[in-house]
Amino acid sequence: MERFREYMRDRNLPLTHQREAVASAIFYSEEHLSVDDIEAALRGNEVHVGKATVYRTLDLLVRAGLVDEHDFGEGFRRFEPLSARTHHEHLICTSCGKVVEFTSERIERMKALIADEHGFRHHHHRLDIYGVCGDCQEHAVEPSETRRSELGRGSR
Repeated sequence: MERFREYMRDRNLPLTHQREAVASAIFYSEEHLSVDDIEAALRGNEVHVGKATVYRTLDLLVRAGLVDEHDFGEGFRRFEPLSARTHHEHLICTSCGKVVEFTSERIERMKALIADEHGFRHHHHRLDIYGVCGDCQEHAVEPSETRRSELGRGSR
């Protein structure tokens, strides 16, 4: 929070209660929050912030380098704080939207080898892996079972 306050102060931007509330919602969350998630968290804390203020504050946080934004192909952006977290990758469930963070030394080693192979000096990277999480796999009905069920009902 202090880095956000410094950023605002250095640029002579007003640091309102609403902006601080939006920043706190992100900084103290373990999730990758959408704008709707942030609004719900604020409402739960009885803080009234307009959607435009949420968007403008998120843009400030991203420009300040304090928050990263992600587009996981859901039709909206998600946000996560950068300051306290190390570099990580994402697994995104295409069924329920769950996002799992992970780190991999193998990926870190491979990125340097791949960049070197192609004459690049690595600056940064992002890896998002899309699939179906274990919970969704466990609770999903296989298409063959569904088809068998439909055939079984029809013969009665």
